[in-house]
Amino acid sequence: MVVLAMAEQTLDLGDVRLCVDAFGAPEDPTILLISGAAESMDGWDPTWCEELAAAGRRVVRYDHRDTGRSTSSPAGHPSYPGSSLSGDVLRVLDALAVDRAHLVGLSMGGGIAQEVAAHHPERVASLTLVATSPAGRRRDESPLPPPEPRVAETFGNPPPEPDWTDRETVVDHLVESYRPYAGSLGFDVPSARRLVEHVVDRTVDIEAATKNHWMVAGDDEDDGFAMTDIVAPTLVIHGTTDPMFPLAHGEALAREIGDATLLRVPGMGHERPPVAVRAQATEAILRHTRPRPLHDDHGGEHQESAQELPG
Repeated sequence: MVVLAMAEQTLDLGDVRLCVDAFGAPEDPTILLISGAAESMDGWDPTWCEELAAAGRRVVRYDHRDTGRSTSSPAGHPSYPGSSLSGDVLRVLDALAVDRAHLVGLSMGGGIAQEVAAHHPERVASLTLVATSPAGRRRDESPLPPPEPRVAETFGNPPPEPDWTDRETVVDHLVESYRPYAGSLGFDVPSARRLVEHVVDRTVDIEAATKNHWMVAGDDEDDGFAMTDIVAPTLVIHGTTDPMFPLAHGEALAREIGDATLLRVPGMGHERPPVAVRAQATEAILRHTRPRPLHDDHGGEHQESAQELPG
């Protein structure tokens, strides 16, 4: 099957310009990919996007503000609140004339997807939450495990900043910043370097992209929703060795959302499904985003099921 790819375009949304691209036919169901904090669209491998599009999905990815080729604020001085990152999801869908989309969010992007699903259920056909944690108020208020020490160290005692004008130094710095988040499947340095080089070369201000999201994340004192407000059918994809959000976070998501399936991925860390297990994850996403009967009721009792990919 020939996959149609839309060339990168910039959506002028008034106060912000967001860069997007798409794969697949416009008439197919839309999957919107939402990246994590400090991440552009580039983390979503185009090959993976093409695989999903070849199976009958329109796959859209975009650069958050302050990443890639989207509008950039001065480094250390974001010009927007964290809520704008969630609002941008709806603005992208509106600009592309998409009434309802399947949202796939990674880490912070998973939190954004939850917020959109809770406040705007009519716009969300389904959720796929990858390597993330409950973003709303939970019924079970038991504490969830903290990040592993190697990740906590990156927040409490970060390495010295690079010379942001020196491309190679910046690339080295960012590659190493990914290392603590790898799972037991290992850290693929060559792949990480290729990705980071591409990101650095197409980003308006890589220093702003690296810093600004962390300054607005969680800046809303009341997130304004409960996990029970999410009624979209949900697929939770979580690594068994995620050092940022240990597996209990994914399990909590699946318990808190009424219509949820948990897919445990052996050896995956805080990341998108690595190539070694991607085929199974792709199959799960395609199954989850297939057309559903209009009479389906997704607001009933808890329907959690659990799966595990082969190790």
